[in-house]
Amino acid sequence: MELPRNHFKRAIAEGRQQIGLWSTLPGAVATEALAGCGFDWILLDTEHSPGDPLTVLAQLHAASAWPASIAVRPASNDPVLVKRFLDLGVQTLIIPYVQNAAEARAAAHALRYPPLGIRGVAGMTRATGYGRITDYTVRAEEELCLIVQIETAAALAEIEAIAAIDGIDGLFIGPSDLAATMGFPGNPAHPEVVAAIDGAIRRIRTAGKPAGILSLDEGFCRRCIEIGTIFTAVGVDAHLLVKNAEGLARRFKAPQDQASV
Repeated sequence: MELPRNHFKRAIAEGRQQIGLWSTLPGAVATEALAGCGFDWILLDTEHSPGDPLTVLAQLHAASAWPASIAVRPASNDPVLVKRFLDLGVQTLIIPYVQNAAEARAAAHALRYPPLGIRGVAGMTRATGYGRITDYTVRAEEELCLIVQIETAAALAEIEAIAAIDGIDGLFIGPSDLAATMGFPGNPAHPEVVAAIDGAIRRIRTAGKPAGILSLDEGFCRRCIEIGTIFTAVGVDAHLLVKNAEGLARRFKAPQDQASV
């Protein structure tokens, strides 16, 4: 059995734009439906959702029939969580709240087997094809992709140091947390935040790494792509569900009823 190829990792390394969707709904049915919508990648979030390794396992099964690449965001930069997702066969991880080079290095070590890292070895996992990928321990890192999130004002100052860590495949900007730490909670569109994001994207690209971002503002997403993001998440499944459902309800309800919607 061959080690599965990580098409997302290759695409961002080659500079091919990857349009993604953020998924906070942990059900396999939703994942299966979304995986066939035409996005290049889907992020399964377990930081700000009820998701966990067991729900992610079902989602991986559900998405396997479709070409969309699957990434997972663990709840934290925790080597135990990272190990569990890797053993499930997750090949792309987006690690939240990485503040400096030391934390980026810790994330990289969590993905690697000794002597380069600290990942524990287990032979009969989904990642190894239940023992059928005989050279998995030697070759796993070839197909693993590590993205770290830059989402605070403090982390902005460390972009170059973080990007220089061996094993980091890309840097992802989190606009909402960045806005909050800059003193503008709930307002990622504030001019100072937008300017900081603009500069961060350019610095990440100058450092030789792919840059990524998530935004619900289509115009801002297109602007980020123009500046240089290579993996760009353009929506969140729960937001799409709620806003479209609300709009449908408004179009059919009588004017006097709309105040309750």
